[in-house]
Amino acid sequence: MCVFKRCRMSQGDSNPAAIPHAAEDIQGDDRWMSQHNRFVLDCKDKEPDVLFVGDSMVQLMQQYEVIVVWVGTNNHENTAEEVAGGIEAIVQLINTRQPQAKIIVLGLLPRGEKPNPLRQKNAKVNQLLKVSLPKLANVQLLDTDGGFVHSDGAISCHDMFDFLHLTGGGYAKICKPLHELIMQLLEETPEEKQTTIA
Repeated sequence: MCVFKRCRMSQGDSNPAAIPHAAEDIQGDDRWMSQHNRFVLDCKDKEPDVLFVGDSMVQLMQQYEVIVVWVGTNNHENTAEEVAGGIEAIVQLINTRQPQAKIIVLGLLPRGEKPNPLRQKNAKVNQLLKVSLPKLANVQLLDTDGGFVHSDGAISCHDMFDFLHLTGGGYAKICKPLHELIMQLLEETPEEKQTTIA
């Protein structure tokens, strides 16, 4: 994301997944930057309570109460350890820049119609995050599995039309628990917030 481009993440240059960069303009129509600039402009006069930070699965960016991070599935060239480290670096940067905010990290979705190495890598990233994120302040990992993988190991096109991006029904499976967690975090009293932070 462009917002992070000018700052160093905690893992520095040693982890390529922790070095932010704008998405490659594969289509040649500048759609990602156009969309990003529109979202930034839309947010200039508003102070939303919830901020989503993400890749093609999520689209948006003062003082936020809740920040949702959903990144990593497009880091094909990085190892699971690098992807998890990059997500941790984003969380640490957000904690530095927005210390009052609660952070929700959405786990990576399984991908591909059948079991495959990218699906295994995403599962490993999620396992690494389950271990590392509880050590960081103000962050919760939300499991996004949602029952997408059936007993035969397949993913339905009714949940993910291209076996990566969600359909409306697929988003509903993720958005319900996400909405519940966001509302819980927004409704906490100051005393509860102090308890949760501690």
